Amino acid sequence: MERAEKAREYFQQGYACSQAVALAFADLTTLSEDELKKIMLPFGGGMGRLRLTCGAVSGMGAILGLIVAKTEVNGENKAGMYEITRALCARFTEENGSLICAELLSGAHLNAEKGGTPEQRSAEYYKKRPCGELVYSAAKILEEYLHSIGVLS
Repeated sequence: MERAEKAREYFQQGYACSQAVALAFADLTTLSEDELKKIMLPFGGGMGRLRLTCGAVSGMGAILGLIVAKTEVNGENKAGMYEITRALCARFTEENGSLICAELLSGAHLNAEKGGTPEQRSAEYYKKRPCGELVYSAAKILEEYLHSIGVLS
């Protein structure tokens, strides 16, 4: 099964969008699935339901850093990582229209209210929300990038 499909399945199991993307790549990191779940949880809902950067994009960025970034802190490493991140985010925006959770939800004619309690997950919830497809998109973009640099074969 491709990782993008696996990410969508994690979302449909109830994980936050950020967690779902990260968990699909857990085996490529040095962290456990439990650690990834904890680290990525605050990024769901566009960062704690603030509806800012899409959690799926945050998951993509976190895994990119865990797998590709070097540990040395220098301008060259930062510049290179930022360039890759911008390129992946540009592709996500091209495919989905925005990186911003509120815009992605309002584009689907959903109320993108900030804060509050997350909605209960139900069949109706999954039908009306684009989040499963956004998770798939972010994971697919990352998966293709990792193939292109030889991390995945």
